[in-house]
Amino acid sequence: MYEEDDFIDLSGIQHFSFCRRQWALIHIEQQWVENERTIDGSILHENAHNECFFESRSGSLVVRGMRVHSVELGISGICDVVEFLQSPNGVEIIGRKGKWIAFPVEYKRGADKENDADRLQVCCQLMCLEEMLGFNSDTGFIYYGETRHRSLVSVDENLRTKAREMILEMHELLSRGYTPKVRFSNSCNACSLKQICLPKIEGGKSALEYVKAMLSKEDVI
Repeated sequence: MYEEDDFIDLSGIQHFSFCRRQWALIHIEQQWVENERTIDGSILHENAHNECFFESRSGSLVVRGMRVHSVELGISGICDVVEFLQSPNGVEIIGRKGKWIAFPVEYKRGADKENDADRLQVCCQLMCLEEMLGFNSDTGFIYYGETRHRSLVSVDENLRTKAREMILEMHELLSRGYTPKVRFSNSCNACSLKQICLPKIEGGKSALEYVKAMLSKEDVI
């Protein structure tokens, strides 16, 4: 169980899954640079994060910008959208009749990805909702702005285990204040922090290795 002061940003797991160094630059070193992708994403999230917006229909309730947390995982954040549907397997909600089950809906600017970065974020959101509200589910959604398509996220035990392991690693790195090294890849070209990260330099030899190499050359001479 974590204290509130030790909570880490839930949204960081998407950065962490994409690149541990990117996550550390943002969440440990507090560095951020905007580019076209991040600006588009911010606009999409601003439209979803209207905390004053509630949409109630027969058997359903839509809440935007819902704050969630997990004491067990030590994370907190904001869900873009949470949809509540009436279900006999759900839980009671103060001020609402019947029982309800919740589904997080995350908004992303691009299209569905092969990696689990976006799905892990939804997984964490769902685990927070389960802990806060006291229900069990295996379903979340991602709405992709580029394709205007809602993708189903199956939150199985494999995804949950992967999320828990990453969150533990995030806590460990944060407690050490350590920014990992990185190996340059094609995905680095799309990163807004490329000029801060300098992956081609960071991925090479350390300064100590460089000095040793220079000294060994002098010894030969």
